[in-house]
Amino acid sequence: MNFWNTIKKPIYALAPMEDVTDTVFREIVISVSDPKYLNVVFSEFTSTDGLCHPIGKDKVSHRLMISKNEKKLLKNKNIKIVAQIWGSDPENFAKASKIINEQYDFDGIDINMGCPVKKIVKQASCSELIQYPDLAKEIIIATKEASKVPVSVKTRTGIKEHQTEKWIDNILQAKPAAITLHARTQKMMSDYPADWDQLAIAKNVRDSIDKNIPIIGNGDLSSINDCQTKLEKYHIDGVMIGRGIFKDPWLFNSPKQNHNKIEKIKLMREHFTLFERTWHNEKNIAIMKKFFKIYTSEFFGASELRAKLMEQSKYETILEVIDAELNNNE
Repeated sequence: MNFWNTIKKPIYALAPMEDVTDTVFREIVISVSDPKYLNVVFSEFTSTDGLCHPIGKDKVSHRLMISKNEKKLLKNKNIKIVAQIWGSDPENFAKASKIINEQYDFDGIDINMGCPVKKIVKQASCSELIQYPDLAKEIIIATKEASKVPVSVKTRTGIKEHQTEKWIDNILQAKPAAITLHARTQKMMSDYPADWDQLAIAKNVRDSIDKNIPIIGNGDLSSINDCQTKLEKYHIDGVMIGRGIFKDPWLFNSPKQNHNKIEKIKLMREHFTLFERTWHNEKNIAIMKKFFKIYTSEFFGASELRAKLMEQSKYETILEVIDAELNNNE
C-alpha cells in the first residue's frame, strides 16, 4: 500500500541526515513529538553499493537499524519510517531494495537525488543525477520494480541554476510515490536561502502530470509556524524539516512550547545514555558532540555547559558533567 496517498495531509517529515537520524535520535524525537506534526521519519543515507557488497554490508547496515523501542513508538504514534538509499547503479538499487524489503521493516524507500557533498556527487550519485536524467529515471524504475513498499525521491532544483520544471517533469515520468524538493541547487549547498518559489513551479508541473504524487517542500524550516506559512502559501502536500531540529528537539509539536533548562538537560541525558546503550563500542562517542548544541541553548550558562561537554572524550566524564549540572539546578 502506498502510504503517501493514504496519510493525512499536510505531511510533516523529519529529513534524513548523515550521522544524525540514526535509530537513537529518531527515538528521542518521536518520543517528544505530537503525531499530528510528525508523520514520517527517514533513516541515514545508505549506500546501495555497500549494501550489496558481502563485506560492505556489515559497514553500512547500522544505518538501517530500527530498535525495538523505536518500532514500538512508531506503531503507537502511527508514524511511517522510510529507508533512504543512494548510488548510481540501477541494478544495485534493485538489489538493495530487495534486501531492505526482506531483512528490514521499513514502510517505504527513498532515493537520494539531493545530497550535494563533493565526494558523493563525483560518483555520479545523489544530486549529480540531475546531470543524468535518463539514468535517474532508470534508477527510479528499477527500484520500484524490485520493491514491495512505495519508492519516493528527495532531490534539489538543479546543479548551478534552477531547472525545476525540466527536472521535476523528468522524475515524474518514472512515477515515484512522492517527491521531496529541497529548494536549493547543488552548488548552493546550504549556504544560500532556500528559494521556495521553486516549490510552486514543481507543484504546477506535478498538477499537469499526476496530482496523486505528493510534493513535499524542504529548506530553511525551523518551526511548525514556518511550515504552516509555507503550506498555506504554496499549497503543497507536506513539509520536511532537517537542520531546524538542531534548534529545538520538541519542534514537531504545536507552536510554540517553551522548554526550560532542566527539561533540555534531562532529554540530553536520555539521548546520551540511549546512544551508549545502543551503540556501545560500535560508534565513537564523539558523534554525540554534534547534538550538544540542540540541548544547550537559550538558557543562562548554556555556552559554558556546552564548552565543558565538548572538552570531554569519554562516556563517563560526559555523564558526570551532565549529572553535575542537573544536581546544581534541581
